[in-house]
Amino acid sequence: MNLRPLFLVLAVLAAGCGGNEKPALPQGSDPFKLDPAEFSSQIDNPFFPMRPGSIWVYKEKDVDGSLQRVEVTVTGRTKTIMGIEARVVHDLVTVGGKVKEDTLDWYAQDKAGNLWYLGEDTKEYEDGKVSSTAGSWEAGVDGALAGILLPADPQVGMTYRQEYYKGEAEDRAKVVSVDEHASVPYGTFDGVLKTEDTTPLEPDLVERKYYAKNVGPVLSLAVSKEGPGREELISFTKP
Repeated sequence: MNLRPLFLVLAVLAAGCGGNEKPALPQGSDPFKLDPAEFSSQIDNPFFPMRPGSIWVYKEKDVDGSLQRVEVTVTGRTKTIMGIEARVVHDLVTVGGKVKEDTLDWYAQDKAGNLWYLGEDTKEYEDGKVSSTAGSWEAGVDGALAGILLPADPQVGMTYRQEYYKGEAEDRAKVVSVDEHASVPYGTFDGVLKTEDTTPLEPDLVERKYYAKNVGPVLSLAVSKEGPGREELISFTKP
């Protein structure tokens, strides 16, 4: 195992000796220096392989009971962020055929296999017009920091930030299982990765997300004081 940190500004290793030391994952607002030479827009993390042309379609029941369609498409485009060539992923949410939210997300993978989240350009719509761009952020702009969407080798108990833009985007995650079972309209899966996602901006909200190997996210369960929410994969198209 190569213990040389690929991208840390602080080479913080797990305490002790032996072969189990691993570079720390980003936490909170801790700064990390990202080396563009260590990143690629070619993403093959087994829990979310992002080959251009891949399309995931989800059915979502929001906490308010509304039904939404979510379509996630890996585009052939890239965007340079902090010198890193990031893959552009289009996320479109519709209700009754009308656009509710239209987002471009930016991802890149480091040489260790960690999948990084570098920001998003999001627009919410009401009556066909943009009503809000809240939640938009870009790593390196106005203090925003990149985070890890998925680690290269998920282990139970791992914690990491997924995004950081103070007051706007502060999601964090914890690996709670690597051997879950999930059944959704698209199929049934074993050996599923389960994470628990939270944010200090919405302390009453907890999202449990399930990732199947060679497919990606298949199920998301949200719990909040407003009620439960469920998003499940109904189709997956490979390029």
